[in-house]
Amino acid sequence: MNIFKRFLKNVQKALAGEKYKVKIKEISYITHDVINIVTEKPENFKFNPGQATNIAINKNSWKNKERPFTFTSLPDDEYLEFVIKTYPSHKGVTNELLKVQKGDELILRDVYGTISYKGEGIFIAGGAGITPFISILRNLKLKNKIEGNKLIFANKTKKDIILKQEFKNLLGDNFINILSDEQTDEHYYGFITEDFIKEHYDNSEKYFYLCGPPPMIDAVEKQLKNLNVEKKFIVKEKFQ
Repeated sequence: MNIFKRFLKNVQKALAGEKYKVKIKEISYITHDVINIVTEKPENFKFNPGQATNIAINKNSWKNKERPFTFTSLPDDEYLEFVIKTYPSHKGVTNELLKVQKGDELILRDVYGTISYKGEGIFIAGGAGITPFISILRNLKLKNKIEGNKLIFANKTKKDIILKQEFKNLLGDNFINILSDEQTDEHYYGFITEDFIKEHYDNSEKYFYLCGPPPMIDAVEKQLKNLNVEKKFIVKEKFQ
């Protein structure tokens, strides 16, 4: 079973699972189109860094319209947090989330996800594909295990970079940004290529954690294959 089919199977499993209603405690903007939502945490609710759940808005016309979002809080936090890229033009769930307020309710399903930390490596994210890595990297920092890890973050422009300062604080020079639509003095310009990966890869047996749009992940996986990275060292998830 390929990774995308397994992802869909997990989504379907979550749809059949238990529902949890949680109230929104805080909502704020992180970038021009990314919001941060903090909610209550159901009793005994558990997840691992990198995992996700399906979320619906507890309003009459939105209760059955669920979308997958990744937990960005830590497992032991007394709240749940989600960093969500919004798409107002789609007129869907993320656009409706722009209208919710403190005290409104969200409906959560069971937990699922294929991204999990296996050892030191290079995280490669495209846009909203960064979200599974937020909790993972925060958790590594908490456990003093973040050293030896690197993050390559691909975006269109610098205003699209999510949690830029936090990642800089977490990783220092091991936080690498590449922009496809804007040239700056502080960031790489262009797309992730085989040569770009080679520039930041020391050929050691480290894991590669991939998350982003399917075309990007497919391309990066081919580049890693050309670099003789074994399949067992590639951990991935595709975002639609």
